[in-house]
Amino acid sequence: MLKKYNVTVNGKAYQVEVEEIGAASAVPPSAPQAAAPAKPTAPKAAAAATVAPPAGAAVVSAPMPGTVTQIKMNPGDTVKRGDVILILEAMKMENDITAPQDGTIAGIHVAAGTAVNTGDTLVSIS
Repeated sequence: MLKKYNVTVNGKAYQVEVEEIGAASAVPPSAPQAAAPAKPTAPKAAAAATVAPPAGAAVVSAPMPGTVTQIKMNPGDTVKRGDVILILEAMKMENDITAPQDGTIAGIHVAAGTAVNTGDTLVSIS
């Protein structure tokens, strides 16, 4: 038996016909069920350097969880406050991580592709 209904979708009215089916015509329980899609596994990030920052060095920490996509400086490079040191991707946005002070890059403690958490040490500046 067909039943007619008026349906409004995004402000536009439609008239639809729906067939009413009884319990006898329901899908039998032995019908194959679709398997749930496999959850994708996250790519393994490159191992980060585990060297501690030198004593007295300013530490640049990750402001949010994300993935380091590009490193713009090398150890020994001179930086000025505001210079971009690396790019951190978080929530599909690229965020410039900048030098908080003038100095020399004492160490880069992550590699491109590394997943980081809030507060993880990224760079040290002396």
